[in-house]
Amino acid sequence: MKLLFKRELCFAMPEAFYTLLNNEVIKAGVKPEVTTIILNFSDPTYSATNGGFHSVEIMLTKQSSIWALSYATDLAYHGAPYPELVKEIDVCFTAKRVYHLYGGWLNKRESAELAALFIDNFIEYYKMGVYTVEIS
Repeated sequence: MKLLFKRELCFAMPEAFYTLLNNEVIKAGVKPEVTTIILNFSDPTYSATNGGFHSVEIMLTKQSSIWALSYATDLAYHGAPYPELVKEIDVCFTAKRVYHLYGGWLNKRESAELAALFIDNFIEYYKMGVYTVEIS
């Protein structure tokens, strides 16, 4: 099943981002009747002590036959002495806003810049093959 996206509802994203989402959904054999997809990209070696690539969760929602990006969240270990996995960057595509753990809700310009940087880096890490992908 190939996803058709309503791209004008969110930040401008590179074509490679939509391609990798489609590739993962096709690989997983997602059924056409599904209306919500959550993709979890994780580095199996990532830990609070050794570092690694942050996990990324992306949610897609179906509206009629068109899919929309809902959010993309970067999860990282923070805190001491007992680090917890928390949202470091949260891109809300529908509101066109970005939340950062240390900056709160960013303004429009900062949101667009951080979203672009975050997604560009995510695409490169994906291409490097660092992620294990689970779809629910």
